Amino acid sequence: MPKYVPMPFRQLRPLPEAEVVFDRFLLELEERLNSDAVDRNELVRATLHDLYFGTPGDFERINDASLSLAAQSMLACLDPRNTTLEPEYYANCDPVRYYPRKPLTWLWQMFDRSPAGLHAGLGHRFRRVLAPYIFEKVGANFKSWHFVEWSFGYNLTFGDNVVVHKNVLIDDRGKVTIGDDVSISDYANIYSHSHDIVEIDSVRTDSTTIGHRARITYHATVLSGTSVGDDAMVGSFGVVTKAIPDFNIATGIPARPVSIKPNAPEAARRAFDEREENLTGRMRGDALP
Repeated sequence: MPKYVPMPFRQLRPLPEAEVVFDRFLLELEERLNSDAVDRNELVRATLHDLYFGTPGDFERINDASLSLAAQSMLACLDPRNTTLEPEYYANCDPVRYYPRKPLTWLWQMFDRSPAGLHAGLGHRFRRVLAPYIFEKVGANFKSWHFVEWSFGYNLTFGDNVVVHKNVLIDDRGKVTIGDDVSISDYANIYSHSHDIVEIDSVRTDSTTIGHRARITYHATVLSGTSVGDDAMVGSFGVVTKAIPDFNIATGIPARPVSIKPNAPEAARRAFDEREENLTGRMRGDALP
């Protein structure tokens, strides 16, 4: 059987002249974000126009009849005040906390869809600049790939050294806490709200927790109010419907522990073995006449 070998990311750099431009762009962006004199809505629309069109925007032209209606609409939509995002329709949206974050959420999402958005090195740095202004807490060395989405932002906490891969959805209508050294793989979903099975407009919010050093792998789903323990792992396409203990590897729909990591402490290993014995006993009992 082939052995696993360490494969850390390669260190890549742009051309020197581009690196200088990127550094200045990000420094200027953060300085303006920290200035009380800057209207974030205007900052976002100007930044997006520059990213998409390479020139400063003349936003007076929104009503310029010489432009097509599509062009006028495009100019209008660069301004967060002219857009609506799904989370602001939710009844439990807190306007006081949401609206200061909304312009930067729009900037993040539209940056990802711009010509610069798939640039991994610039993208990681750009999102790291925005993240502390959007989320409740962001630890050191946060790394997000493109097309990550969330609900409110203000209910979402990231620990240190978290990596969120592309096309991940983190629903923080309730509270979502993600620990240190966590990896969330492509197309994973983490939820903190659920709907009544009869009345779809009846919603319950919960707290969902991902423990330190946990791994949520490709296309896995963690449902509202559940937890994934420290050093635990959810296998591809697994659906977490109840707590996954520390060091356990869970797979399936619904996800259940099927193995335990080889570095698990003895107490965690004994607990896993006891659960397996109890499960086996119940299955044997079910089979009896």
